[in-house]
This record gives sequence, structure tokens and C-alpha cells, in this order.
Amino acid sequence: MAVVLACAGLLGGCSLKKEMADQWIPFGANGLKGEIEQAVFTESERRLNNPNRGFYQLYEFLITDNETDYKKIIEEWYPELADINLMFIQINLQSYGEGDISQKGLDNIEKLFDTLETYEKQLIIRFVYDREGRVREHEPGSLEVILRHMEQLEDTLKKHCKQIFIVQGVFTGNWGEMNGSRYDTEENWRVLAKKLAQVTDESTYLGVRTPAQWRSLISIGQIPKGELPYTPGKFGMKRESRISPLWGRLGLFNDGMLGSEGDYGTYGWKQVSDAEWTDGWQREDELAFQDALCRSVPNGGETIMDNPYNDLSNALKDLSAMHVTYLNKWHDPSVLNKWADSIVEEDGCFNGMDGYTYVERHLGYRLLIESVQLNYGRRGSRLSVRINMKNTGFAPVYRNPELKLLIHREDSEEEPLVYPIEGQLCRLAGGKEAGDVLALQKEISLKEFEEGRYGIYFTVTDPNSGRRIYLANQQNAGEYGYWLGRIELRR
Repeated sequence: MAVVLACAGLLGGCSLKKEMADQWIPFGANGLKGEIEQAVFTESERRLNNPNRGFYQLYEFLITDNETDYKKIIEEWYPELADINLMFIQINLQSYGEGDISQKGLDNIEKLFDTLETYEKQLIIRFVYDREGRVREHEPGSLEVILRHMEQLEDTLKKHCKQIFIVQGVFTGNWGEMNGSRYDTEENWRVLAKKLAQVTDESTYLGVRTPAQWRSLISIGQIPKGELPYTPGKFGMKRESRISPLWGRLGLFNDGMLGSEGDYGTYGWKQVSDAEWTDGWQREDELAFQDALCRSVPNGGETIMDNPYNDLSNALKDLSAMHVTYLNKWHDPSVLNKWADSIVEEDGCFNGMDGYTYVERHLGYRLLIESVQLNYGRRGSRLSVRINMKNTGFAPVYRNPELKLLIHREDSEEEPLVYPIEGQLCRLAGGKEAGDVLALQKEISLKEFEEGRYGIYFTVTDPNSGRRIYLANQQNAGEYGYWLGRIELRR
């Protein structure tokens, strides 16, 4: 049978077809007879209002001792915040280059984070001393001052960790991009990155500007030339390379993305077979490296310079290989407008969509239910639920979501019964493995159930923000989540 629903709500109004099994499946339990009905799921092209992914909006704050009304400032921006989930907050500390951040400065930073916490947005944070490309004129005269600033920010960064997705950079470089600074050495980067890891919560991701910088910070011992300490396989780096305290937290950001063959200095020119571990490698090898690394940690940035590398077909291939989770909403307009003027041609629900919208839909994770199987076992005394999941986005959902089954008696006003599900949705890498399927399974005893009809629902929740994660199916999420089917028990 098929039921046509007119639906509206959190994901906007729509008209869709909710397909169900053609017939009920009979079974018996507790002296009761019963039947099972299950939903059939179809992929949708809809926009998903999910945390920790998508296009971001950039906001800059110069911190001083002056009283600042951050609430008023952000309220003025609010209309442009409506369709984003990520805010890029660039915090300029150049007023304090000679020594400690003053108490008034620290109070202003805390007020800024307090204000941001009132909005359901996740944060990309970058601390800088320069926003003009003249870092040596503005950065502190000693490394100790930068380290001291990190220590002063520890309380705020840990207090607001639930909202912070990633902290980019190590406070140094032009625009905070770890270049042009007097502190651009592997030794200094290691000192700064170690301190930043200490003053931030373990759930907060960190990011460096280039893969070579990442490799400089991750100590893996001596690797013979031509041998890679990773495999571009399903789950990323080999276990023997995971010996750094930054492992599992340190990702990448690329503000020259798709801008040239070397992404404007992001990559080098050596073939990996002829290069050292800490060298910049040629594009092909760096893309393979990111394909492995960024199954575990996030990658994002901004596109620049209209050129063949960011033509839509080339861009989609590389964004997928790099597992890109977030991009600047406004930069570079020449690239983003080119995508908007391009049309996607592929099988499925995205055929005919413009390229800009297609990229937005696929940044980060895009989880969906491929199929559901409801069965009974142990002579009808147990209900077996299997949910087959896919991720068609460019990247994984890095923070493994909380998964729950809810069973609600349809003629009752009581709260539904809740059953946690064990499952690693973060293993669905997306990108080139968008076709992979991961099965979630749960068995539920029916011994205590009485006569009646019971709806079965599924929810996915971000563990940090507590926000619901919406799925890319035609079915809308209801009060109890996504409807998987129902069982009916009767005598």
C-alpha cells in the first residue's frame, strides 16, 4: 500500500510518498498474535539542517579593553545566519602582543562566547594576530607570549567546548594561516600545537594549514622513502602511526582549495616515492593522503581563483577525495558562481540540480536509511530490527552520533520506550565510498508488551550539541524520529 502525506515542520513543507510493505507479516508472542509492517525508504535531495557541516559565515572580532555589546552585533547579523550551521569566528589578539591578555580583554572574549552560545550554531575558531598579511608587524615578539595567551584562554575554550567544532591554526602566520611568521619552524609548531591541545577539550578538533605541517606534527618515527604509514582503505591510517597525542584530533584547513595544481602552496611538487615524510607532495599524492587521513578528522576551508581545478566535475572529485566538511559561503565568488551556473548530470534525485546547491548538500556527512528489516525471532518473543545506513556526503560524521529506537503505543499518551543502539556511523566515510552500507541491529523482548499497535521510530543525535541529525530520506522526522514501521499485537 502507499500513503500520500502532506507534511510540514522542521525541514519545511513538502509533499511526499511514504511507501510501506504491501502486506503484514504474522507472528506470535506471549500468547498474542501479531503482524509487522515496515517502511520503505527513498533518498531525497532536500537540504538538511545538521550540525558541524556545510557552508560557513565568517565573522571577525578585534579584542580590546573597550566594552563591547556582542549581543547587539550578532543580532544585526542574524538574518544571514538563518541558513547556516557553522560560524567561523576569527578572534584578533594583536592588542595584546606585548604581554598578557588583560582581564578586560578576557572578559570580552568570555562575553563573546557566552553570546554565541545562545545560537544553535557550531563554531570554527581561529585566533590571529594579523588580518592584513603583515604578521611580523603584529605578532608577539616571543613564543612565550603566545603560549601564555593559550593558557589564559583555557577556561573559556573548555567551558564552551560543546559548541566548538574545530580550532584552526596555532595562533601564528598571516591571517592565522601558519605562514610568514618568525615562528614557522617544525619545533615551534610542535610546541604550540601541544599547548593548544592541552588548553582545549579532547572533543575539540584542531587543524593545520597543510598536509606537510600535519606530518611535521605527528611523530611516527623513521619511515623509509616510498613507504606510506597509511592505507587509502576504508578506515584510514594504520594503527602503528597512531602514537601522537594529537592523533584523532588534528585535521586540516585549506584556504587555497582548488585554486591551482598545488592549491596555492598547500601542496608541493615531489612524488611521494622521492620525498621525505615532512615534505610537500605532489597533488595526486596529497589527495590520496587526505583520503586516508580525513576519514578520522575534519577538513575544510575556502575556494579561490576560477581555474580548471575548480570546474564542477573536477571539484566534485577532489572535494570527495579530501572529505571536505565545510567551506566559506562567500569565497571565492568566481568559483561559487561558476558552480551555481553548472548543472549536475547523474542518476538519482540530484540530476538537474545546480552545482552550488549540490556541493552544499554534500559537504560533510549526508546520512540516510537505505532500508529497514523488521523480523521476529525466538518463537515470536523478540523483535529484531535492522537499519541499513549510508553516507552519501563528502565526509564522515566525525563525532559518533547517539542512536536510539523508540517504540510508542499508538493509542497511548505515555512516553515511548527508548532503546539505545550500538553503532559506529562514523565509519561511513562518504566520498568515494558513498555506496557503502553499515547495518545497525537491535533485538527487543516482546514479553512485557500488551495488545495494541506500536510504532517503531529511529533517532540520530549529535553528542555535543544535543541536536537531532536529520536524514536524507523523503520521510520527515516526526515527534519520535523516523518511522520505521509498526507491530500489532492482538489475541
